[in-house]
Amino acid sequence: MQGESPALIALGSNLPLGKVDPAGILRRALADMSALGLRPLAVSRFFRTPCFPAGAGPDYVNAAAVVDCGALAPEAVLAALHRIEALHGRERLARWSGRTLDLDLLAMGGQVRPDAATQAAWRDLAVREQALRAPDRLILPHPRMQDRAFVLVPLCDVAPDWRHPLVGLSVAEMAARLPPADRAGVTPI
Repeated sequence: MQGESPALIALGSNLPLGKVDPAGILRRALADMSALGLRPLAVSRFFRTPCFPAGAGPDYVNAAAVVDCGALAPEAVLAALHRIEALHGRERLARWSGRTLDLDLLAMGGQVRPDAATQAAWRDLAVREQALRAPDRLILPHPRMQDRAFVLVPLCDVAPDWRHPLVGLSVAEMAARLPPADRAGVTPI
């Protein structure tokens, strides 16, 4: 991995944009990253995953990437990801609703933002509360990455040895702790 703090980014789509299917949207988003100075160093296979939460829409196409962000701060990387989402028709109408494109900044190296206590509070938030509340600032590492097969399974393709700075587990170890049925539901396309 190059750069001072390569970013780990999760990509997802479960709605088409015009005639472009979700996999095509992910391919275009990766190209857009490069155009904005976020250079993908490694990209996982694409996976079909059940919609989260269950029943909220069609299945997703998910992937993960390791991205060289140069000297950009995490907030600038997140702003660039939001611009790319908007280019692909992303509308933030309801939490956890279907979307043409979802780009999540999972981590940048071992950085913790804004601090360990805030990250832990969001990481430990009950699922019912997660559906109702969203952070008002960037939280790194992403507070729910360790709970989601649709994030960890693709991430195992590109960064299995990345270690969560607060949980202390690698991506591969976090994935292995998920229920087998969750991991089995994430299938390569």
